[in-house]
Order: sequence, then structure tokens, then C-alpha cells
Amino acid sequence: MFKNLKPDRLKIVKFHKKSLPELVRLVFRKLKSARVRLFMILAVFSIVPLYFVDVMIPYYYRSSMIKDRKADLQTKAAVVAGEYADFESLAEAEKAGMYNQMVRYSAFETMRIRVINTNFVIQSDSYSFETGKTIINSRVISACNSKKSFSGYDKTTGTIETVVPLYNKNNELMGVLSVGVDVSEIDKFQSEVSYRTGIIRTALVTILLAGAYIISKLYGKTLRKQFHTVEEIANGHTEKRLSIKGDTQLQDFARNFNLIMDKASVLDESRQEFVSNVSHELKTPITSIKVLADSLNLQEDVPIELYKEFMQDIVNEIDRESKIIDDLLSLVRMDKPSGAMNISSVNLNELMEIVLKRLKPIAQKKNIELLFESFRPVVAEIDEVKFTQVVSNLVENAIKYNNLDGWVHVALNADYQYFYVRVEDSGIGIPKENQDMVFERFYRVDKARSRETGGTGLGLAIVKKIILMHHGTIKMHSEEDVGTTFTVRIPLNYVQSDTEQEGRLS
Repeated sequence: MFKNLKPDRLKIVKFHKKSLPELVRLVFRKLKSARVRLFMILAVFSIVPLYFVDVMIPYYYRSSMIKDRKADLQTKAAVVAGEYADFESLAEAEKAGMYNQMVRYSAFETMRIRVINTNFVIQSDSYSFETGKTIINSRVISACNSKKSFSGYDKTTGTIETVVPLYNKNNELMGVLSVGVDVSEIDKFQSEVSYRTGIIRTALVTILLAGAYIISKLYGKTLRKQFHTVEEIANGHTEKRLSIKGDTQLQDFARNFNLIMDKASVLDESRQEFVSNVSHELKTPITSIKVLADSLNLQEDVPIELYKEFMQDIVNEIDRESKIIDDLLSLVRMDKPSGAMNISSVNLNELMEIVLKRLKPIAQKKNIELLFESFRPVVAEIDEVKFTQVVSNLVENAIKYNNLDGWVHVALNADYQYFYVRVEDSGIGIPKENQDMVFERFYRVDKARSRETGGTGLGLAIVKKIILMHHGTIKMHSEEDVGTTFTVRIPLNYVQSDTEQEGRLS
């Protein structure tokens, strides 16, 4: 089919083959847009009620007019029927001039009056059309049989008819009185009103559609600006933020989105700083080892004492490097969502005594009093190894950053839901401006003193991470040259989170 076509024409044919699905997809995409949906909602909820009112008002107006004419006609029919109550029969009434009176009344009120006897024969007709004829009418028959009044509206002829029984002066039924009136003028008036309201309706619909279009366009303009900003952020301009404009929902969305981006920026900066700190901390011991090794290599006939001293320094730096790596690996393992938690019921009183007994020699070197206070036996569901690391780090820090002849008090308590561990010392304290950062990785208040004591700046970060893994909290209160208090709160019963359950299942 395409053998005789040139390459460029062949491309055009292929393009047109693909254009229809693309066009359909574009139309559906437009229909799904918030602007189009808003326009359709505004149009429907404004135009539909308008059409409903336009239809219902004439209907109720016409019904009300017909109802009023029925009531008026019944009253007039009753008045005419009352005139016949003074006679013995319909013939006597006609001789007395009731027919002429009925004709005048009919002409004056613009209505047709017929007198029908009990044999359903029209005795007299104000229009003289059907006098002497027999009438078969449901309302006439019902009025004769039940001796009650009946009214009705005939849509085909546009007339209202009221039929009332006629009684003589002896209260005997002589026949019925049929009174009819043409109400076609109501339909004409309704048509005229509908025509005029149709013009008004068309104008209002045009105005409403224009208003809906303008509102949807303004709303769509706000959305487009926000979406453009989101696209720029997705393309790498992470410093941009959404403007807090538009309706309440858009403002809430913009605030929450900006908050997420701010947190992401802080996290990104924290990661960059963490990488920088890791590089620095790992590089420092290596640099020290290299300097010590170069010093030995550059000297000849190094005394054995100096050689041993330098080698001991190298070993110390290697130990420091190893401790940093171990702490980093601990943090990496705990950062994983599926980080293993070996939960078991543990007697915390015994665990705390074992930890403090192991740390007592370190305290004795600085003549620090290490006191443990337990208010009641406490058994909780925890990861024993990880929680031992929490207590060890907190107590060891309290000893390391304490004054000579100081004290460290450790307390254990519990209520019906949580257990509490408090570690209080009489140490150097932490400056107020640094207290918000003590749980950050590699953050150290006094870097020089931390290196002297062998600190890596990861201890409190590990402590906080382990406590969070136990669904607990840690709070700190510190004053310079007074001391520091850490308070840990952890649930007695461990509840596995959904993330941990998914990690175990996977």
C-alpha cells in the first residue's frame, strides 16, 4: 500500500494513524483535570436548579390559578342553584323567567350554564346549543346519584366544570346545574410568561456559564502555578517552595509540602555533614598512624623504648579507628527498617547491677561514687544486648565527663505501663546552646576533651536510636558546672511495628 509513497509522506500517514488515540487520550486527560471538573460542577449546580425553578414555577402558578377558578366557580354555581329552590319544578322556574336571568348571568360572568333534569336531558342552555339533548357526563351522573357537588378540569378543552344538584322548595331533587368556564387564557398567559422567563433564563445561563468558566480558570491558574513549582522541584530546584495562596485546602497542601521539603533539605544537609564527619573521623587516626610510622622510618638506630612508645601510639590509633568503625556499623544496622530486635523478658534490676559492676573500676580511677537506686523489681520486654549498650554509654559518659571525687546516681523505677531509667551526674554539664545537638552523629561539645577520653561522638546517637527502636523516649537536663541528667522511658511490653513485621516476613 505504501510502496509508491515517498518517505516523508509515509511518516505523515503513520503520524495520522497515531493521532486519533493521542487525541482521545488528550481529551480524557482534559476531562480529568481539576479545572474542567470544577467548571462542570459549577455549571451543573447552577443551571440545573435554574431550569428546575423555570419549569416548576409556571406549573405551580397554573395549578394555583385553576384551583382558585374552581373555588370561584363552585361559589357562583351554588348561588345560581339557590335561585331554583323557590320553585316546584324546572318548568315553573323557566316560566318565572329563570332562563332569561341565567342567560344574563352567564354573559356577565363569561361562563356557560346548563340545567339538566333527572333524565339527563338538557332543560336549558345559556348558549342555546344543546337544549333538549341528552348528556352523558360522569360528573352529571355522579351528582344526580349522590346528590353532591363535583368539579373538574378538562385539559383537552381547557375548561373547568362544576356540577351541583338542584332542589325545589320541597327539598326534592329536580336535576343538576352544570356551570363551565373556559380557562384557556391561563395557558396563554403561562406561555407568555414561559417565553419571557425563557429569555431571562438564557441570559442567566450565559452569565452563570461565564462565571463558572472564569472561576475555574482562576482556580486552574493557581493550580498550574503550584504544579509548575512542583515540576521545578522535581527537576532539581529543591530550594523552591510553594506559595501559600488559594483556598484553605490549597494553603494546607502548600504548607505541608513545604514542610516536607524543609525536612528533606535538613536531612540532606545532615547526610552531607555526616559524610564529612565520617571522612574526618576516619582520616584522623590514619593520619596519626602515618605520622608515627614516618617518624620511625626517618630515624636511624631508634631506641627500643621510643620504638615501643610509637608502636603503642599506633595501636591506640588503630583501636580508635576500630571503635569508630564498630559504632558506624551499629548505626547502619539499626538504621535498616528490618533491623533485628531480639526481644525477651529481662530482669532490669539484675541487668543494671551487672552493667554498673563492670563500670565501677572506671569510676574508681577518678574516685567517683557510683550509686544504684531501685524502687521496685522491674521485668520488661527488651533487647537485652542493645539496652545494655544504652545503660553502658550513659553511665560511661557520666563518668568520663565528671569531676574528680564526683558522683553518678542511677535510678530504676516503673509504673503500670513504662519503666524509667535516670542517670544523673555531678559533671561539667553541657552549654545550653549545644544541648539540642548532643544526639547528632559525631557531634561533640568539647572535641579535644572527647578525643582524650576516647569518644567518637556516636555514643548518644546510638543510645537514642536504640531507645526509639524500643518505642521509648529520652530527655536531657543539663547545667554547666552543675551536672547532667538523662531520663529514659520505655514501655514494659514491646509492641512490634508494622514495618518490623513486614521486615520479618520478607
